[in-house]
Amino acid sequence: MKIINLSDNNSIINQYLAEIRDKDYQKNRLLFRNNIMRIGEMMAYEISKTLDYETRDIATPLGISKVNVPTDKIVLATIFRAGLPFHTGFLNVFDHAGNAFVSAYREYIDEEHHQVGIHVEYLATPSINEKNLIIADPMLATGGSMELGYKAFLSKGTPKRIHVCCVIATPEALNNVKRAFPEDKTTVWCAAIDPGLNEHKYIVPGFGDAGDLCFGDKV
Repeated sequence: MKIINLSDNNSIINQYLAEIRDKDYQKNRLLFRNNIMRIGEMMAYEISKTLDYETRDIATPLGISKVNVPTDKIVLATIFRAGLPFHTGFLNVFDHAGNAFVSAYREYIDEEHHQVGIHVEYLATPSINEKNLIIADPMLATGGSMELGYKAFLSKGTPKRIHVCCVIATPEALNNVKRAFPEDKTTVWCAAIDPGLNEHKYIVPGFGDAGDLCFGDKV
């Protein structure tokens, strides 16, 4: 499994990350969602370099232009609800992609909020058979939601390649993804890798609950 940490090289993504993490900047949900979306766009551009291409003749008003265009079919998959702005960024780039959605949410199973269970309730997806499956979820904390989402998508086929995409990951989550996903065709893309989790299974230093910061508190 290949892991690509975009923060290993300086880019404007670092500016977006700085703003996303800033507790004062987070007070503006629109700006927060926009930065999540922009990271998705830039990650999609990087992924586009890994696709298979062919040369096509394109008729212009003045002649024929030979252009290399992707031949891979793509399905963009998102885990509700935090993944929606991230998904939008990918869709802005891969505008011809199919779209898949799954609801996978964490639920504490002890009073101290130290043990987390993951539940999957809703699934809507086209066939992923022999396609590039991009699963976009901003926070890869434990990898539990990502694993269950992936297994749900597998009910609709076997992908050609898998791209696990997040804004922030932890070493624990990366180890879980490595265990649960096929080694030979999985790439993990992240904008940063943080040291670990606190006792409530939140990424530290992270930036908090992505869903709440994007869309408001939930009951």
